[in-house]
Amino acid sequence: MRRTLTILAFLAALPAGAALADDDCFVPMTDWQPREAVARFATAQGWEVRRIRIDDGCYDIDGSDAQGRAIEVKLHPGTLQIVEFEFGDDDHGGERKGQEND
Repeated sequence: MRRTLTILAFLAALPAGAALADDDCFVPMTDWQPREAVARFATAQGWEVRRIRIDDGCYDIDGSDAQGRAIEVKLHPGTLQIVEFEFGDDDHGGERKGQEND
């Protein structure tokens, strides 16, 4: 009983929404970087871009990395920070989230 109360107290202390992972980007369109900036960012990372689209309010890049591996990258549209990065052939949940820009 004491353990349950401790866990509930901890969860109640978290800011609203902190317990749930959310990869959506909520940025007004006026604050978005242009697609050309996204393409330049990808090129600077050594990525080859097949497609740039918008998904859940974020930029979503489909392409390949410098080693030729398929990648899917979600970028914050205002800052171009990486929100989510995963290898396209990775079916085992080996994604990397929140990677910093180099």
